[in-house]
This record gives sequence, structure tokens and C-alpha cells, in this order.
Amino acid sequence: MRGRRRDIQEPPRRVCRPGVASVPRFPTLPMLPGHGRGWAGDGGAADPVPAHPSPTDPVPANPVPSGNGGMRRGESMPELFLTCRASGAAGMGAGGIPRGRGCAGAAWFLRGICCLGITKSRDSSVQERGGPGFPLPRGCGKEIRSFSDSSRLLGAPRPGYGTLQPDTDPSRMEVTGYQTRTWRVLLCHAGSVLSAGLLLLLFHWKPSLEVQAKCKPCTLGQADWLLIRDRFGQCFTAKVLTEPLGEGSLEQQPGARPEDRRSSIAVGVADEEESRDTVRLHDKEEKNVLRYYLFQGMRYVWLERRQAFCRVSVLDEGRSCAELHLCRAGLDLQEHSTRRRIYGPNLIEVPVKSYARLLVEEVLNPFYIFQVLSMVLWVCDAYYYYAACIFLISTFSLGLSLYETRKQSTTLRNMARMSVGVRVRRPSGEELVLSSAELVPGDCIRLPADGALLLPCDAALLTGECMVNESLLTGESVPVMKTPLPAGGQAAGAAYCPEEHRRHTLFCGTQVIQAKAYAGTDVLAVVTRTGFCTAKGDLISSILYPKPVSFKFYKDAVKFVMFLAVLALIGTVYSILILVRNQVPVGQIIIRALDLVTVIVPPALPAAMTVGTIYAQNRLKKQGIFCISPPRINLGGKLRLVCFDKTGTLTEEGLDVWGVVPLEGQRFLPMVREPRCLPAGALLYALAACHAVSPLRGQLVGDPVDLKMLESTGWRLEMTEEEDGELPAFQQFGMKVLAVVRPPPEEEQPRDRKHQAPVGILRRFPFSSSFQRMSVLVKLPGEASAHAYVKGAPEMVASLCRKETVPPDFSRMLRHYTTDGFRVLALACKALGTVATFEEALQLPRDSVESGLSFLGFLVMKNVLKPESAPVIHLLRSANIRPVMVTGDNMLTAMNVARGCRMVEPREGVIFVTASPPGHGKPAALKFVLAEHSQGEEQPEGLQQQQQQQRDGSSLPPRHCHLALNGKSFQVVCEHFADLLPRILLRATVFARMLPEQKAQLVSRLQELDYCVGMCGDGANDCGALRAADVGISLSEAEASVASPFTSRVATIECVPRVIREGRCSLVTSFGVFKYMALYSLVQFVSVLLLYTINTNLSDFQFLFFDLVITTTVAVLMGRTGPAPALGVRRPQGALISGLVLGSLVLQTALLVAVQVLSYFVTVSQSWFVPLNSTVTAPQNLPNYENTVLFCVSGFQYLILAVAMSKGHPFREPLYTNVLFLLVLVLLFGLMIWLTLYPLGFPKSLLKLQAIEDFNFKLLLLGIATLNFFAAFVLETALDHGLLGCFRRLRRKKASKKLFKRLEKELSQQQPGWPPLDQPLFATPRMALAVR
Repeated sequence: MRGRRRDIQEPPRRVCRPGVASVPRFPTLPMLPGHGRGWAGDGGAADPVPAHPSPTDPVPANPVPSGNGGMRRGESMPELFLTCRASGAAGMGAGGIPRGRGCAGAAWFLRGICCLGITKSRDSSVQERGGPGFPLPRGCGKEIRSFSDSSRLLGAPRPGYGTLQPDTDPSRMEVTGYQTRTWRVLLCHAGSVLSAGLLLLLFHWKPSLEVQAKCKPCTLGQADWLLIRDRFGQCFTAKVLTEPLGEGSLEQQPGARPEDRRSSIAVGVADEEESRDTVRLHDKEEKNVLRYYLFQGMRYVWLERRQAFCRVSVLDEGRSCAELHLCRAGLDLQEHSTRRRIYGPNLIEVPVKSYARLLVEEVLNPFYIFQVLSMVLWVCDAYYYYAACIFLISTFSLGLSLYETRKQSTTLRNMARMSVGVRVRRPSGEELVLSSAELVPGDCIRLPADGALLLPCDAALLTGECMVNESLLTGESVPVMKTPLPAGGQAAGAAYCPEEHRRHTLFCGTQVIQAKAYAGTDVLAVVTRTGFCTAKGDLISSILYPKPVSFKFYKDAVKFVMFLAVLALIGTVYSILILVRNQVPVGQIIIRALDLVTVIVPPALPAAMTVGTIYAQNRLKKQGIFCISPPRINLGGKLRLVCFDKTGTLTEEGLDVWGVVPLEGQRFLPMVREPRCLPAGALLYALAACHAVSPLRGQLVGDPVDLKMLESTGWRLEMTEEEDGELPAFQQFGMKVLAVVRPPPEEEQPRDRKHQAPVGILRRFPFSSSFQRMSVLVKLPGEASAHAYVKGAPEMVASLCRKETVPPDFSRMLRHYTTDGFRVLALACKALGTVATFEEALQLPRDSVESGLSFLGFLVMKNVLKPESAPVIHLLRSANIRPVMVTGDNMLTAMNVARGCRMVEPREGVIFVTASPPGHGKPAALKFVLAEHSQGEEQPEGLQQQQQQQRDGSSLPPRHCHLALNGKSFQVVCEHFADLLPRILLRATVFARMLPEQKAQLVSRLQELDYCVGMCGDGANDCGALRAADVGISLSEAEASVASPFTSRVATIECVPRVIREGRCSLVTSFGVFKYMALYSLVQFVSVLLLYTINTNLSDFQFLFFDLVITTTVAVLMGRTGPAPALGVRRPQGALISGLVLGSLVLQTALLVAVQVLSYFVTVSQSWFVPLNSTVTAPQNLPNYENTVLFCVSGFQYLILAVAMSKGHPFREPLYTNVLFLLVLVLLFGLMIWLTLYPLGFPKSLLKLQAIEDFNFKLLLLGIATLNFFAAFVLETALDHGLLGCFRRLRRKKASKKLFKRLEKELSQQQPGWPPLDQPLFATPRMALAVR
């Protein structure tokens, strides 16, 4: 104890720990009644824990020995610990802990172990600390220590919704608290007045500055404003709101007995004597006050004990399945009312701003501010027509933008808005019909028997079965069967998690199309998430607040505009000096100098750069590929690696039953090609009953594999209906059954096989990716015992079977079929003994049903490769784009498909990566085994005993080899061999037996190697990976699946090269338009500077002609050129600030300056030349010769640049294929030739052109323009063919910035070759440390 007290002599600085910074998964342990400032422990002597630690409080001399663990006010501690011991006895435990089932609602709180170490950084930004690095106090039980090393720690990401993982990780957000100061606010108001509103404009553009100016940094507990910085560096502000809670609380969870419900279970702090803590709340006039803020639709509440703002959903996380089953009674009115205040309404509100507000926000955009100031400047300079035209165009553009913005917001709001009537249970037994907006977590809802309900919340199914359409979330139109949450056995004690229990979870926004009750009871579900915390809320949030697209091209564009602004500043200084020398009035000098800024910084640049993307999006749409994130089209042009799912993507969606391999004794029999020819017995019954197929409106729906399997038997499924069908089924089976599978009519059965007895299905345990199996409980007529049938991955099913039932040649037979590309499922059965009632069957735990099985045989299915797959994979490999297969199927089946689609060529070797986790005192092991020596799933035992010459021959890896590993090995490598993971990912081509979350993890790991990663999948299990990838393409029938940025209605991978070609074309077009707009500004800049030098300028309509007739038309039509039909090895550049782009801009600028200066001096040297009147400025001294010549020459230059920047090869089609653009260019060239040679009548006077009588001089101007045309082309061609490359070779070659390129170079130079074969590697502490 002495040493312990010494540790706390120097208390650390107190922190405001941001709850947003780590959305904790489990609620804080509540302080129980009567012990508000003490331990919730065993009541013995313990180190003191104050209710409100302060860095200045004295350290007590002795610990408080009181039985309740209480302590005096003013005592201090460096770390906050909450400890607990669970007890199974009824009543109250020592120290005031409630025990037994009566407090099941509070029991899940006890598992939220808070081991927090909290410090505050100097800049008041919040950094997260805590977890296993902090010491536990004396007396902590084993339960606590076990959790300290588990993943269930504060800061762990909250569970996702099946395949719908959130785009951002809230645990990486940084939150800083600010408190308003009146004198600062008054000072800001004064500054706004004195600056004529400029300060307000600055605050509008950067709200964080307003908070920092009006408030002072403070602890989060005192803050009324928050500054939030997300993981992408984006900064947001949020106001802390308060709401009185009255006497309600949240400590007692639904499901507890009425006598255990207490009004004191506070969501806050009611007075000094109580510090009950689920949600803190200020002590304001002795009332519970909830403090919270709203950020991106999500509500975050203040937890006093954690000194943190946490997502409101954290209050209901960590509950076990059994505890959720206790919620059937529902919430009483007081609990419901309190929760309603804390959780807020169950609405997914999409803000739709009024036109007036949108107008103000758009007008205050820097672009429009610049336009307004420019128009004012032009009016002052007498450019009335130009200003009027720009005003009309800007107004039209603004109106169109407002309409589109509001239309999109309204469409999204209509998609998100949901208000339906829901039947909610109350503890009194009555049912109320409430609006879905009033639902809160803990409410028990009854689903209508006929289905037809659009779910307004996330809910866990407690009783009955549901058929659900989840296409809104996944893009997958196949209905999904949902079964009740486990209520007994080991599974019931597991913490409820939507990811692990997705087959028992009804997600918000999905359509219940059928609901069937068990044993006459209602179909019940308990609400688990509401509002933006739901699956649909996550989806809407990802659309409203998308992950920013980090692309160097966009960053460089901003830098280049800054460069143009600096150039404008230099030009402004030059123009001021010239105008002062020419004795121009001060007012005119100011106007002209500012006008130069509007010339060189093109306001239309951002809009022009998106033109190519818009055209590409429309072309993709015509090909059946829909894009909901246009900026990702350009990313498609930089793809270097594409991951493919197998089933339904590379291969056909449907599987055909190839045959059944039955078992007799301990050996396999020959394959039976027609399952309907099997004799009556366990194998036939397993094929007929072990599925999740259900009839819907006269048609069977379910997984395609299940449908094919049932169809192959010829048996027919009938669901029992309570009204008329239950009695016959009851009489036949002696109990209620869910469904009956009947044999086909006698005339359809084989002659030697006559089946009479039907099979009754009592219960289904649905397929789960984590379990890799499904099972059913069935009953045969006249038998008292029930039977379990299991179907799943062969390795998994075999591991659940009794060893004596699995044939010795199991692995050989499995390898025989999987190597040939068949998909193999294993079948097993088990006799369960007497099951007397339907209810008894419902109580059987899954883990006991699926153990001690008897192996039955294999179901072999043919998975046919799509004819388009092999050519597309070959095309990608030819273009040096690496294809990778990521599948949940068997390794050898995946390898067969990989070879079939030419992902692995016949001459290329394959090395299996086999990794085993640590156990039994042995460290984690890793081994690389040649495919010829391995079964693919795990290392064979006899490999060590290979002949010496065979081992010597395989000691070095083949030159061209691919690595292949399964999901288990991938996980082990990630956790224990972090330093080898990049090398493995660099060579790995096949990933088998991958779970959905592992697919998303793989994509993220590849991105860490600086790959631009694409993902192509079916949209169901691949949603997480599709959204994590830079370019995700979902093969879905939906027009625009929100599961991924791209959706192809044509379910083949031909869409991948199309997206890549369009991406390359769009990227090159964006580069071309950018260079054109920059050079257009520089051409005009040079023209205006030359004219300023002689005290004149371009006329009003000359500016209009250049900006509208030429530049705008050209910029809009340049992007219509389509992509090149061939997909080459070269990739377009992704950086604007590069030698190629800057070299082009510098050389072209030098050329256009030389041509304009040459034209000017040639004009001045003519005998007929008359100088302009320099005593006045433009437009008074217009027309003149200098202006006219520069107008003609620069007009040609705009068109020449348009042609030079529209080169096609190798990423776009030739210029002549863009017929409209070519036609416009011809017309504009003709117009400029006409204006140069024969400017007549109205156009001449409108443009204020000086008549030039010397026809030879006019031809000379055309010659100069022609020379400029060819010179521009020669420059671009020379740059394209490596002019800069020659200079680059002269200097030292730099290492690539891409991590994967540096790794490739390192591996290619490594001797001996990598990886080392047949040499086991063991994890070292250094490797493990790298992971932690």
C-alpha cells in the first residue's frame, strides 16, 4: 500500500477525455444507491476513489476502511477505476451490488470495465489514453484482468451492421472544449462592424475561428462549444445542448423485475450525495440535466465518470442475448419517457435548406464573392456588357445549382424519412400503436403476421421467423431468413453484436416480407438502435458526409491556383508601375491593377475541371454502370490492383448440383449424380431439409445453393399455417412444426426408390460466415426423437464430427473435387433423443446441437466460370494491373478458378502461406509451402519426410510465383507477423475462406502499401470491402446500389476495364482542361500586360468573345472525347505539379509570349502604322492597330491551345472522333480567319477592330498563327515522347514514393529469393510489439 500511495503523490494533470474520441462499446459501471462516492466492490478496504478528483486536492494519509468503500470529499486519485465482482446469488451483494436474475438489466453494466488513465494536453485538444497499459487496483477479480487483455476495451470500434461498416472511425476524432466569454463575443461584434462584415464572412468560411475567437479553452465537462477534428483532418464545431430529465434514469435496464426498478438510477447527478452515472448531468437547481451535442446526425451524451462525450448507442452495447430476451415485457411509461429524452426521436433527419438559405450560403461562397467583386470592378471600368453577361450567366448557374442541391437533399430526405405505426408492448400486457418516431432502444415491438413492414429501427428478433429483403443496404435482392436470437446455452451468454448476430437482426430500412410465429406466439423483436445509430442511419450518414477523396490531382490544382494568384500579384505591381509612368489617374490605376487579378485567376476553373468526369459518368451510365461518387471516376484511372470476389463475380451466381458422395461405414461410395435416387435415410433427409428456403407468394425463395439442393431431391416444401394447416401436421408429427418437406409424387420417383414419409422441420439455425455452417432440427412421423442435420464447409463440419465417423481418406477425396473446381459442402447428422414439444426444440442451444455429429458425405456442386472472366483478367494483367481473388470458398476451389481465369498462369508457381496461432506454450508459426506439397488449407503432416532431392529442388521459390492463404492464416499474419505482412501482400493472389470483415481489412492493408485499390463483388458479403476500396464496383440489379460508389447492372467483370478506361480518359481530360484554362488565363494576362504598357486594353466585347464564344465553348466540348479502346500499360499522371505538366505550361507560355511580342513589334515596324492616343485610356483610345493585332493573334492562340491540349493517344480516342468539338473548332478557326482578313460591318464595330488595309500583313499574321500552331504541337509531342525523360536520366534516380514499389525492388534484389520454402518461422516479441 505504501508503494501504491507513493505512486499517487504526484497526480497528473486532469483531462477532459473526449467520448467522441473513442466511442466506447460498453457503458460505464453505475455507482449504486447509497454508495455514490465509493467503490462498487466487495466492500473491503480499498484505495479511495473520489467522485470528483482534482489535481489540487490533498492525498489522504490512509485509505478509508469503511465497509462500503466510501470516502471523504476532497480526496484525490490519479486514475479512475471502477471494479466489480459478479455474483450469482439473489439479492444484494456486499458493497451494494444487486445480484441474480432480478437485476439482469444492470448485470451487463458490470462487464463494462473502466480502467481509465486521463491526461490533458497543453493545447486543450483531447488525446485518448486508457486500456491495459494502466494498473489495476487491488482486489480486482480475474474477470477484470481477463477483460483488460481482450478487445472489449474503451476505444474499440463499435460493432458494425453486418457488411455495412462505417466509413469513419469515431475513435480517431479529437474534441476540444470551449466556454463562451461575453467580453470576447462583444469584441467580435465590434470587429464585425468595424470591418464592414468581413469578420463575419471569415467566420462563415471558417467556423472554428469563430469558436476560438468568442470562447476560451476549457474542460469538456464545462464546455458549451466543441471543436471536433476528425481522422481526415477536417474541422467542425458543435454546440453543447442541455435537456432536463426530471426523476428518470437509465441505470435499470429493461427486463428487470418491477421491485428492482428504482427511480434513483440516474442518468445524471441529482445532488451531492449521489453520483449515479450512466449519463452525467449538471447539477442545476437539483435537477438531472442531460448534456449532449449533435454531430453529423449522431447524438453524443456526456458521461461524467468517463469525462467523455460518447455516442448515445453506447448505453445499450455489451448486452447478452439472454438479457435481450428479458425485454419482452417492454418499457413502462417512465422509462420510455426518460429514454426518449436521452436517445431523441427515432428519425433520420436529412437537412433540407430553404432556397433563401441556400442562396445566402452560395453567394457567400468565395467563388461567387470573387465574381461579385469582379463585376463591380468591370462596371467601374465601363465594361457594362461584359459585366451584364457574366451576371446573367452566374445567376443562371446559381439558380441551377440551388435547384439541383435542393432536389438531391429532398430525394435523400424522402429516402431516409420513415414514419409508420408500430405495435409496442408495455409491462402491463397491453399493446399500443405508436409512431415509429417514438421508439427507443428497449421497446418490444410486435411484427405483423403478414409481414409487409418497412423496419423503422434496428431490432433483435426474439420469437418467430422473418423473411427480409435487405436490398436497400446490400444491393442483394435475394430475401434473407431471420431466426430468433439464442435464448439458452453458451450462445445466449455471448454479448449481442449485430455483426455476429446478423442472422437474428432486423436492420432499419429493410422490408419484412413475411413473419411467422412459433407455437401460437407473436413475432416479437426488441429495438436495439434508433435514428442515425441504425444500419440505415449509417448508410445515410455515409452519403451526407462521405469520406473525402484524397487525390493528389485536386490538391495540386489548389496549389497551382495559388501560384496564379502570386503571378497576378507580380503583374499587378508591374501594371501599377507602368500606369504611373503613363500618368494615369489614381482611380484608373486601382481599377486596372485589380482587373488584372480577374484575368489571371480563372473563376470557371473548378467547373471546367469536372467536365470530363461528367461526360465519363454519362458514358458509363449508357453502358449500365452507375456512379454515385463522380470524383472516384478519376481514381479509377490510377488503379494498380483489383480484388475480385469469386462466386457470382468470376463464376456464375447459380450452382448446379454435380452429385452426392455418400458414405458407407468408413469409406466413400462412388458419386451419385442424381440425389433423388438416394435411398431413404439421413443423407437424403439432410439434402431435403437442411436449408433456409421458404415459400413466398407461391414461389420458393432463399439462397441459390439451397434452392438447387432442394430441387435436386425432387422433394417439396410446405409451410404450416396456423389457421388450417397446423392440425394435419400436428397429427402427423405429434407436435407443431415450422415446415414439412414431402417426397415427390410416386410417378416422379425412381422405380426402385419409393419414399412415403415426410420430414417435419422444427427449427433452423441459419448460416453464418463466422460459423461456416447451418443446421436444422427435424422430426420424422412416428418417432419420438428429433434429428439434427448440419451442412457447411467440409473442414468445419468434419471438426464437429466424431472422429470415428470421418473416413481416413477425407482430405484426399475433398482435394480430388476441389482441385477440379467443384464447390464441396459436407453433410452430417445427429440423433438428439426425445423432443416432446415444439417449445422444447426451441430451447435447445446451438452449440450442443452442432457437436458429436456423424459424417454423412459430400454434396458436390459445379461452379461454372463466366466466359468473360478469363479475357478480362488477361487484359488487366497485360495492362500491369494486378488481379487478386478474395473469396469465402475453399482454397483449392479458389485455386482452380484462379487458374481457369488466368489469374495464375499454367507456368507460374503457387506457394501456400500456412500460419498457426500461438498455443500450448508454442509461439505463432508461419511456413511457405509449394502448392504441389500442400493441401492448401493447412500444412500436411508428412511434408517434413519428403525425399531430400525433392526438398532441395523446392528450396528456392519459382521465379514467377503467387502466394495463396486462407482467412485464418491472414489473421495470424496480421496479428503476429506484421513485419512480413507487406511482403506477403505484395505477392499474394488468392485469399480463401475470408470473412466479410477480413475482406475489408485486406483492402485497407493493401491501401497502406500505397496501392490504389479496386474491388469488384456482388454487394452482399462484400459491402464493407466495396466501400473501403478506392473504387468499389458492385454487380447488382439495382440501378444505383448505395453499397458501393459504382454499380454494374451487367453482372460480369467486363465493367472493371470499362471503369479503368473511363477513369484514365477522365483524368487526362481533367489535366487537359486544367492546362487549357491555365494557359488561356496566361494568354489573356500577357495580352493585357502588353496593352497596359502602351496605355490601352481589350474592349468589352473582345473580352466577351474570348471568354464566352471561344473559351467556354472549347472547355465544355473538350471532354466529350471518349476513352481509347485499348487498355495499355501506361497510366496517366496523377500529379499536376510534375515535370511533364509544368514543362508543358512553361514552354507553351514562353511560346505564346514570344508570338505576341513578335506580332507587336512586327506591327510597330510597318510603314503604315499610326501609334494610339496614349493621353487617354481604353475604351476611349479604341480601336487601334496594337489592340487589333493582339486580338487576332491571341484569338488564334486560344484555339491552338485547345487542339494541342486535346491529344488522344494513348488514353483517349483521336480528336476527330469528337465530331461536335471538331466542328466547333473548324467554325471558330474560320471565324478568326474572317475577322483577321475581312472584318466587315457590325462585327468590326462591335469588337472595335481597326481596319488594316495591307493584305500581305494580314497574311503574315496568319503565317505567325500557323507557325504557333506547329510549334505548340511539336512541343507537346516532344514532351510526350520523353524530352523531359532525357533530362531525368542525367540526374540521379530517386527512390519511388510508393511503398509497394520500394518493396518490389527490395524483393527482386534479395538473395536468396523470397519467400524461404519449408522453413518454419516463429513470431518474436518484436513482431508482436509491432502489432500492438
